[in-house]
Amino acid sequence: MNVYDHIDSNNRRTLAILCAFPVALFVVVFVFFFLFADVLQIINSSFRHFFVLFSISASLENMLQDPALLDQHLAGIRAVVETSRMEQAILHTLIVYPWIILAAFIWIAISYCKGDAMVFRMLGARRVAPGDNRALVRLVENTAIAAGLPAPEIYLIDDNAMNALAAGRSPDTASIALTRGLIEKLNKTELEAVVAHELAHIGNRDTRLMQITIEGIGFFTFFGELLIYGSFNRKSRVSKTRSVLSLIVGLAFLTFGYFVAPILRLALSRRREYQADATAVKITRNADTLAQALSKIAASPRVDILSGCPLAGNMCIVDPTKAGSFSFMRELYATHPSVEDRISELKKMAGKQNEQSEQSGQRVTGRVIDFH
Repeated sequence: MNVYDHIDSNNRRTLAILCAFPVALFVVVFVFFFLFADVLQIINSSFRHFFVLFSISASLENMLQDPALLDQHLAGIRAVVETSRMEQAILHTLIVYPWIILAAFIWIAISYCKGDAMVFRMLGARRVAPGDNRALVRLVENTAIAAGLPAPEIYLIDDNAMNALAAGRSPDTASIALTRGLIEKLNKTELEAVVAHELAHIGNRDTRLMQITIEGIGFFTFFGELLIYGSFNRKSRVSKTRSVLSLIVGLAFLTFGYFVAPILRLALSRRREYQADATAVKITRNADTLAQALSKIAASPRVDILSGCPLAGNMCIVDPTKAGSFSFMRELYATHPSVEDRISELKKMAGKQNEQSEQSGQRVTGRVIDFH
């Protein structure tokens, strides 16, 4: 798959994810309303009985004169009681779902425009002005020129670990963030290879795809916790139904955010990292250097502040999360291939480069990549 095929693939994946999210969300919300239908029925019935008794007592004289009115009241009660579990679940889902979609749309629209700044703010990253670190700014600008891309804004994460990430909905609005440890511990050519990798994600439109996915997942996890917290703080009797509705929707949000959405995220494919590595090699014309950089980064990729923003870790050049007792689950949901596999692929590319260099009697020069 070449660069242009990868960009087209990402555009299709972006559209597919945008379509899959609301469909999957509807199913999850419906399932939770279906499971909790009995709870809602019990709560609603207590208020309904009170309302019916009040209504009957208020018009008792009329009912005694016209028995048909009493039959109408009783028929209404029977209709509600006999409503099937499936019908109740569909009804409640249709009531709350439009509001969920509206809130999610507003959230994603705002995040789409300001998503990279929001991510870097959460990471405590500081924007590097041109006069702050001229050598770094010059390196990024030169690499961007070689890639045929606009120079991105540069952010610095004050952490001794080694990692990097890129964000932005388009090459014109993109930014990259580098940790202090990465800048200090890699040599110039290795740092150039890492920057080229992040520029490749920008040019391949990987950053836009990741940004939309992360914003969607972040919305449901954040508001899921908020709704659950709010449901336990409603004390008045009148708001009991609302509390249960908030609890059900909150649980559905958390289930969607932590379990369903990560499965949809697998549509991002780990191929994007291999493609970004290959594109970085085309930019720098040196596969060995990127392999060396990845080997060094793998020794110390864990950034402390990312523990509070794990979704941003999916955007890093190397997975910054720590393997634990459930490492098999982390591998299942991982959006990065292993560093060993990536280095192996880079060594194969280096071997091909050397063969081509020996056959031509000169260094392989490559071409500037036009991402537009």
